[in-house]
This record gives sequence, C-alpha cells and structure tokens, in this order.
Amino acid sequence: MSDPLNKIKIHIVFEFSDEPTGGGNQFLKSLKNLFKSRGVYEENPVNSDVILFNSHQQAHKVGKLKLKYPNKFFVHRIDGPMRLYNNATDKRDDIVYLADKHLAEATIFQSEWSQQQNHRTGLPQNLFETVIPNAPDPSIFNRIDKKKFSTKRKIRLIATSWSKNWKKGFKIYQWLDENLDLEKYEMLFVGNSPVEFKNIKKIPPVDSKGVAEKLKENDIFIFASPIEACSNSLLEALHCGLPVIGVNNSSNPGLIGKGGEVFDRPGDILVLLEKIVNNYESYQTNINNPKIEEIGRRYYDFITNSCSRFINSGQKHVTFGWLDYAKFIAMIAYYRFAG
Repeated sequence: MSDPLNKIKIHIVFEFSDEPTGGGNQFLKSLKNLFKSRGVYEENPVNSDVILFNSHQQAHKVGKLKLKYPNKFFVHRIDGPMRLYNNATDKRDDIVYLADKHLAEATIFQSEWSQQQNHRTGLPQNLFETVIPNAPDPSIFNRIDKKKFSTKRKIRLIATSWSKNWKKGFKIYQWLDENLDLEKYEMLFVGNSPVEFKNIKKIPPVDSKGVAEKLKENDIFIFASPIEACSNSLLEALHCGLPVIGVNNSSNPGLIGKGGEVFDRPGDILVLLEKIVNNYESYQTNINNPKIEEIGRRYYDFITNSCSRFINSGQKHVTFGWLDYAKFIAMIAYYRFAG
C-alpha cells in the first residue's frame, strides 16, 4: 500500500454488522480493518478526504454527506446488476446508477463481468473507474488447521449461502441432494435455504469464524450460484484451501481459475468431483487468489491516483445542491416504492 507523507484518509459509509450477513459486510469490515492498521482510515467523515460507499446502501446518508461536503472525493463500490439474479423489475440497480451519477467521482467494480454488465444495463461510464475483486479476512479465512484430505474416508463437500433466494443455485443443491453417491460423499450446507434436504446436512447461519471452521473441516466447495459480481462465499472457501466446483457463468470462472472446475449442467458435477478427488493436491496448490493486503493496496492506490488525476485535470466535483438532494431523495423513494 502506498505510504505518502500526507496520507489520504478514507471513511466507509456502511452499516456494519457482527451478525451473519451478506458478503459486502464481510469484505468491507476486512477492508476497514486493514485501512485502520495502515493509518489511513477515518471514523469521522468530517475529517476524511475520501468517502467510500457501497452499492445502493445508505444512499440517503451518502447524499447528505455529498451535500454537506461537496469537495470531498466520493468513491462508489458497485456489485450487481442485481436485476440479473433477482428479477427484471428490481429497482435497486436504478438507485445504484442514480447514486453513481450524482454522487461519485470514481467507481470500483468487483469483477470485469460486473463492469461490463452494469454498463450494458444502463450505467454510464465514470471518468475514473477500475476493477478490484474482494478478499476475506486472512486472520479467519486461511489454511491453518485445515483438515487433511484423504480418500480413506468419505469425501466431504460443503456449500454456504446467507441468502435463500432460489437463484443462488438451490435447484442444483436439490439435485445433488437426490443424486450424490452417499457411499462416497457426504455434504454439509451452512446458511439459509428454501430447500428441505433429505441427505445433505443443513445447519443455520454462523458467524465468520464458524464458517471458516466448517470450511476447514471439509474437502471440496460446491458453488451453484450462477450470477455473482464477486462472491465472498466462494473466496472464503478458496482462501481456506478448498478446491471449488462452480457454475460456469458470470465472475465465477475467473475467481476459481485453476483452483477448481466449472460446470454447465448439474450432471457434470459428479464427473468433476472424481477429477478433483484424483488430483486434489494439484488443485489445492493452484489456488492463488489475492489476499486482503493486496486488495487494500489496490483500493488505496486507485483512490489516491484518481484523486491526484482529478485535481491535476481541473475536473470539478459533481454538482449537488439542495434541489439536487431533494430530487435525489424523491427518486430513491419512487424507485423503492415502485419496487
């Protein structure tokens, strides 16, 4: 991470939670902790140089900060598009695009797929934008105490999901529940599910440490969600040393790389399981996803470089007065009501 004499201070606008919840919360907590350890985080937005905000969340609060501090540099972290994995009428993307247009001087996407799809579905290109993936907390998600793989016992499969949205791949998990060779495999599902499994063992959501413990007790991670900007669940498994079998779609192939395999049909999973079991150490060795230290450095370098280029180019901050704020809030209310 760059270390200038006068460090740019960053404040993250997000409602952090210690309870089991979505990937954005987990990643931004890790990023915040890293920034704090490097002395570049500011708890009070008044004293910060940069406001980093996330997707559609806390849009009202970000709008107030933009109105009050128009000369601060606002950076928008975007996932989605949400209407691709939820439904075509999901209005949260409209709020994201509205916020990016009226509040952000720079934009960070979590994957090239997310960048391409958001622009395709209507997000104008920002003057400063980049792609930076996520990474989990390395003090929790690591290979320490990972159970050794062995073919002398049943092969242990695991899947996790905080969301019980059917589009997170539950039809595939349901198919596995009915078709896994139970003489050779056992499977655990951690989280919320709309499916009552017959053979897959299910436990309710646990905190990050609990997720890491369960991951390290298992061998292979099954990831059935087809539409992901950059899944934290997937990255958590990889960072714990589990080869992954995931859907061949969206950002999944890029994250999995040579640390696993991707599938197009549920039946492919059974063949790929055999392939990984027979070459387990090779797949595990090929897991090579960047850690939070590198991701944090890329965030900080992009933000500082964008700020510098913004100032040197003579660009003006996004105009946002009281009338703009009133329109912004009214449009957010409309989108939420319409959704």
